[in-house]
Amino acid sequence: MPDSKRLWTPAPERVRGAQMYDFMKRVAQRHRIKPEWEALYEWSVARPAVFWPDLLEYADIRPTSPADTVMSSRNMLDARWFHGMKLNYAGHMLRFDDDDDALLFENEAGRRGRLSHRQLRAEVARCAAALRQAGVQSGDRVAGFLPNIPETIIAMLAGASLGAIWSSCSPDFGVRGVLDRFGQIEPTVLVVADGYTYGGKPYETLSRVKEMLPKLPSVKRVVVVPFLAASTAQGAVAQAELAGIPNAILWRDFLGPADRPAPPLAFAEVPFDHPLFIMYSSGTTGVPKCIVHGHGGTLLQHMKELMLHTDLRRGERIFYFTTCGWMMWNWLVSGLGIGATVVLYEGNPGYPTMDRLWQMAEETKLHVFGTSAKYIAACEKAGLHPGREHDLTALRCICSTGSPLSVELFEWVYQDVKADLQLASISGGTDIISCFMLGNPILPVYAGEIQCRGLGMDVQAWTDDARPVIGQKAELVCCQPFPSQPVAFWNDPDRSKYRAAYFEHPWARSDAPVVWRHGDFIEITSTGGVIVYGRSDATLNPAGVRIGTAEIYRIVEGMPEIADSLVVGKDTADADVEVCLFLVLRPGVTLDAALDKKLRTAIAQGATKRHVPKYIKQVSAIPYTRNGKKVEMAVRRMIHGQDVPNKDALADPDALEEYRGIV
Repeated sequence: MPDSKRLWTPAPERVRGAQMYDFMKRVAQRHRIKPEWEALYEWSVARPAVFWPDLLEYADIRPTSPADTVMSSRNMLDARWFHGMKLNYAGHMLRFDDDDDALLFENEAGRRGRLSHRQLRAEVARCAAALRQAGVQSGDRVAGFLPNIPETIIAMLAGASLGAIWSSCSPDFGVRGVLDRFGQIEPTVLVVADGYTYGGKPYETLSRVKEMLPKLPSVKRVVVVPFLAASTAQGAVAQAELAGIPNAILWRDFLGPADRPAPPLAFAEVPFDHPLFIMYSSGTTGVPKCIVHGHGGTLLQHMKELMLHTDLRRGERIFYFTTCGWMMWNWLVSGLGIGATVVLYEGNPGYPTMDRLWQMAEETKLHVFGTSAKYIAACEKAGLHPGREHDLTALRCICSTGSPLSVELFEWVYQDVKADLQLASISGGTDIISCFMLGNPILPVYAGEIQCRGLGMDVQAWTDDARPVIGQKAELVCCQPFPSQPVAFWNDPDRSKYRAAYFEHPWARSDAPVVWRHGDFIEITSTGGVIVYGRSDATLNPAGVRIGTAEIYRIVEGMPEIADSLVVGKDTADADVEVCLFLVLRPGVTLDAALDKKLRTAIAQGATKRHVPKYIKQVSAIPYTRNGKKVEMAVRRMIHGQDVPNKDALADPDALEEYRGIV
């Protein structure tokens, strides 16, 4: 790829005031390295047993018992972190006890709420006492089938304070999707909402809860949050609705009155790798994998990313548009541990108008605005000019994830949102509940590039012969252990599922080091940035040449006629691959011969002739996961006549049917 255009350089005073700069100076003085980013990064991956304890200290994480060993092994499959250490994630999240805002909540209908740090602590204390009374013990699972509301955070922190394990699904999941997840982990308590609204329409969920409960015999108590009733004109949840749900109780009745003194708040002292969260793989190719993350690894990694890479500080306001089933929700909530105000939004980000979130950013004076590349693209397509239409004076960082952010969208942000801000494209995943590559407040932003690799994350781009390369497209691997690796997969006693997910790959030989293969196709640039070309399992190989789908998306989705697109490869009888491009066109546009030719010419000139599709087809919809990611592999299965085993993972499962036999 040609040299990228520099879009933003932090002012010297901003660099000197950044927490990353402060941490770098401390490390340089303590360990005698150059006070430069490149030296800091190289030191962090070369000396992990020194870097991570230094970070623990800098983040002011205060374990109740110290570790006797920092790192048990340099082998990624065997490494265990901070043996002997005792701490509690919830204890760090709730360490502030004052009247400053901890949570601000807003939904699409304009309903708003606020909780101070002191109020949040009191509500968590009430919920923890109620969970304990319900029999919840350390290691039990507490599950949430909930919207993105304060009660979800309260229930999670309450469970974590006891040493219980939290797992959640967003309420737009169908019964099968929920059972595929919660059925594996056997929760003791299920916290649900009576429903939610989206795009101005109410959706009740209690009928689904009633249907799924007979298949969740482990559930001893169901706690119902009357969110829909409070958000619409339906009034309170009727007792008749609760009567059909065994062991059901309303949220306020479960916790007790908010105007009474809260019980004492205590935190179970648990080992560093004690399970905290159970997350789920997308499930688009089979039953979702249950990925277990621990208290210490999650806390340490999130503090690093929020404090150093995002420069989040006490009293600032951070927002991410997310559901409770996506790891960005967990990442967002960890902002509480810094003393930041976490801003929650529930509903359709484009309702009643596409600038809804920018309006909220103005009203709440957001400092950090997190969203998806898909949302940024939708704003650009809608012709928005958020910087002109809203007061974004406080905004200093935009985070984008979910899919690669194109060069054109980088430029749109700096032209139409704000010229002086850090645009942090970030990339990682549920697998690590954090990022491999992300932003950096002391580095420039180049169009189309993620700013840097994360501290302590030994990310390399490997060719097929296990050779690390710079300036070439290759596989993302991580070559050193890191604390937020999964503690385990659920129900995987011999760790065979875990090994198969990340460590069984072409380089997994007895004479080779153990490396993590993440499944992304990337390029590490000469400036130290990273370009993501898409999932490597969706990488196209026409005539043996590897092509990242993002290379085609960048060209196609920059054309005014195109609303959305999807690229997959179709296998041929002679073991080659044909590129297939599917398009959703803007209203009033049809795929005629002239547009077909224009597309092929643009792709050939913007990439290479090998990128030019064999087939270009117009479709009515592009299938996405519920987290806003294009499901290339599911479409690939459909065009090959194969079944997609778990369509409940999709936002619109019916959208897949259009692709059966289309080429």
